[in-house]
Amino acid sequence: MKLHEIFGSAKWVCAGMYAENTANRTPDENGVPHFPVLRGHFSVCDIHTVKKATLRVIGLGFFHCYINGNEITEDQFLPLSTDFEVRKNRPTEETVTGHRIYVPEYDVTPLLCENDNVIALHFGGGWYTFEDEKYGNPKAIYRLTVETEAGTLEYYSGTQDKIGESYVKTYYFTQFENQDYTKENETILKKEFDDSSWKHAELADALDTSYEFCDCPADRVARELPVTLLKEDENGRHYDCGVNMSGYPVLRVTAKAGETVEVLFAEERKEDGTPDLNYHYNQKFTIVSDGTCRIVKPLFTWFAFRYFTIKGAAEPLCVQNVHTNHAVTSSFTSDNETLNWIFKAYLNTQLSNMHSGIPSDCPHIERRGYTGDGQLACHAAMTTLDAKNFYDKWIKDIGDCQDIYSGHVQYTAPYTRCGGGPGGWGCAIVEVPYMYYKHYGDMEPMKRLYSQMLRYFDYLEAHSRNHLVESDKAGEWCLGDWCAPIQVILPAAFVNNYFYIKSMQRVIEIGRLIGREMEIPMLEQRIAERRAAVTAAYFNTWDGNFIGGMQGANAIAVDMGVGDARTYQNLVAYYRNLGRYDTGIFGTDIVTRVLFEHGDGQLAADLMMSTDPISFDGMRVRGATTIWENWPLATWDRSHNHPMFGAITAYLFDYLAGIREENGKAGYNEIIIAPVMVNGLNQVSAKRTVPMGEVTVSYEKTTEAVDFVITIPENLCAEFRYGEKTVKLAAGENRLHEVL
Repeated sequence: MKLHEIFGSAKWVCAGMYAENTANRTPDENGVPHFPVLRGHFSVCDIHTVKKATLRVIGLGFFHCYINGNEITEDQFLPLSTDFEVRKNRPTEETVTGHRIYVPEYDVTPLLCENDNVIALHFGGGWYTFEDEKYGNPKAIYRLTVETEAGTLEYYSGTQDKIGESYVKTYYFTQFENQDYTKENETILKKEFDDSSWKHAELADALDTSYEFCDCPADRVARELPVTLLKEDENGRHYDCGVNMSGYPVLRVTAKAGETVEVLFAEERKEDGTPDLNYHYNQKFTIVSDGTCRIVKPLFTWFAFRYFTIKGAAEPLCVQNVHTNHAVTSSFTSDNETLNWIFKAYLNTQLSNMHSGIPSDCPHIERRGYTGDGQLACHAAMTTLDAKNFYDKWIKDIGDCQDIYSGHVQYTAPYTRCGGGPGGWGCAIVEVPYMYYKHYGDMEPMKRLYSQMLRYFDYLEAHSRNHLVESDKAGEWCLGDWCAPIQVILPAAFVNNYFYIKSMQRVIEIGRLIGREMEIPMLEQRIAERRAAVTAAYFNTWDGNFIGGMQGANAIAVDMGVGDARTYQNLVAYYRNLGRYDTGIFGTDIVTRVLFEHGDGQLAADLMMSTDPISFDGMRVRGATTIWENWPLATWDRSHNHPMFGAITAYLFDYLAGIREENGKAGYNEIIIAPVMVNGLNQVSAKRTVPMGEVTVSYEKTTEAVDFVITIPENLCAEFRYGEKTVKLAAGENRLHEVL
């Protein structure tokens, strides 16, 4: 939709002329505020005649909006992150396919009062104004529609509104926020504040974009966590909130006028109880006090941490855990503490990385919607969370970030400067819509992006030599796998050809579903050529291995349909002997799934439950509450809040609990319950929510038998399979006793 279709006569407004390259740091030399407050006055003569008042509002980057001093919503970090509009030299030498901005809309009827009313909009920080990836300078727009018994009144943002400086002064989206109350404070958001001395707002350039509504949920406070004082020393008071997460502390500040309170954040702590600044990532929140006791928290950013230090006169009341407002629709417990940890840690990690409508790689250092991490973890996220609307939105972001000329798909969606590769990243344009279809039975995203999928395949062809994907965009990374315990030894072309082949197989299936069979012969020919090229380049005919079988090479080969009978046998022998993962982010998922799919669930479960130091259990015993970017004892270490290795969480449900679809089905309207029985796992209880309702599976093994309790919602077709036995399950509770 066009601007006027949603906002009518409203105008984009700003505080004035901005100096370039300063928008996130401090006011420029002309004194223009970069976290302005816009105040508009409007009158409602007879409040009793108002039937409904609807507000459409955007502040860029993020915004908080108040009517008569009351915040209009609990939503945070809006508008949702998108490719808002054209940016200069972003991406370099490319033109992305689409631009959109999502418009929040709220019923504000209860907030209106008789006669004079004030709307106050605090805006200026976020992705739009982020210095490193800037679209533009802070600007805002609103349209308030008041339906009365006598007719409809409209109030619009414009140059009649007043605009002034706020108490948020300095800011860097991924690192810090500073609030200074010595000149301005929160009274500027109240109705009674006198803004007569403020300047009028100035017109800002409108965004050349598509304006749309969106049902993707916004961020909210999910829970409040208590804090524990660990110790106090000359460097401050050191606290623990019990879990690594995204959010911020809520502080009661009692500092004297002019005094500063500083809060530092870290994911880990040292042995002496103080936060480990190796996991600090420059995250800091500061407050300059005016001597008034007040409750404060950050407004335009979140932090990622478990531990924090306060320097100055303030005390933490709690920590607020903030992320996209998803319901957790699953549960998993067992008698294996490592598997239980994987489920809990993955959920905590995934939710910590869902902000402003994108699934990020980490909630602190980069915060970008990496297409590699995102496609890898989407099956697990859709399995465990109510994430349909979230991924519907992100699929559009992936489509928007494709170069209209070359077909190149960016490494992040929406695009921000980053690194990745042409297979495990760009193939998200196929994998995420496909997984969306498999989970929700909705083909629309696949249909919408089908031609763009084929364009991306042409890009991969153009960046191949001898039918191997050997390059990506000039000057950019060309990764295959990533984050193995040692340096990745798998050739990037080997891994990228795997993703290309798998994506073409997906698109053949999609083509048959949507009536686009004409491309299938071409895709089948390309698959045959690619398989032959991989075999010629990487297959050892004398022993049946690909690349020595290390880092999941044989699993990757088996999954793309190359090798011979020895290749799979070598895969099994290699990991039985090793007893742990040696894989990167993609290899870990592929090895686990391929073993389950080929009937070696015991080995797959053994890898998941391994107590080797280089394992998921290695993270657990080190006190981790989120999944790390790198394995313990790996050659390098960085973020301790990355969801990508957590992709294997889906297999807790698909295989160990056994709740999955028949091959070729979609939407979970017909399911099978076929738990994989493994040694070392005697009790499992799992819940998974499918479109028709909750499915639960629990079982307990003894030395002679296993007892199952399975509940099925109404109208869901479900079968229980155990060995050679098949039983049709009824709605409600089903109890089965099976001899081992």
